[in-house]
Amino acid sequence: MVQEATNGGSEKSQLAITVEQLIAVNPYNPDILPDLENYVNEQVLSQTYNLDANLCLLRLYQFEPDRMSTPIVARILVKALMAMPAPDYSLCLFLIPDRVQIEEQFKTLNVLSHFLETARFRQFWDEAAKSRHIVEAVSGFEQAIRAYAVHVLSITYQKVPRTILAEAINIEGVSLDKFLEHQVSNNGWVVEKGQGKGQVITLPPTEFNHPELKKNTADSVPLEHITRIFPILG
Repeated sequence: MVQEATNGGSEKSQLAITVEQLIAVNPYNPDILPDLENYVNEQVLSQTYNLDANLCLLRLYQFEPDRMSTPIVARILVKALMAMPAPDYSLCLFLIPDRVQIEEQFKTLNVLSHFLETARFRQFWDEAAKSRHIVEAVSGFEQAIRAYAVHVLSITYQKVPRTILAEAINIEGVSLDKFLEHQVSNNGWVVEKGQGKGQVITLPPTEFNHPELKKNTADSVPLEHITRIFPILG
């Protein structure tokens, strides 16, 4: 069954329901191509996301290469980037022929993906600025990448300098101040005393940035299992 991820808990659109039904009946029917393509455009405008439907479309393109729309494929990849840290981008890329991937826009998207995977956020934002015609065509792109950058920082650092945060999310000045105020109020961040670039932000403790919080159940053996072993050893 196709599952749709939506923002704000909004109900599925009629097109989303139709696509779900079409895929359930026959996901390899080339006649559903137009509906799947329209659904990609709807996801772009409504800031919703359906990986299953997008993968279905990419698989159909493999059987109908003459009907492939490279703008649609590019939008699918941008939406997949926005889903990081999920591996959606790689799943989609696997279904795209090499002859398509050598096109300039797809080379750019692959570079952007590499920068995100390696947490090279400064390089990512610089490259994205050169390719606004690709990424800005999808609503919510910058917000999604900022959320991913915050995720990476949160599982990596206990404390992060303001300058590092600003570089990762590509926000500075008053806009960064407002962003920090929101995080302090809603997500437990603490801004330590300091002015301007000298500020340090303390991030909430997690099992990733505070290893001592991790509950490693794999390394613990229940007492009853140990008592069963003793008679065997004897």
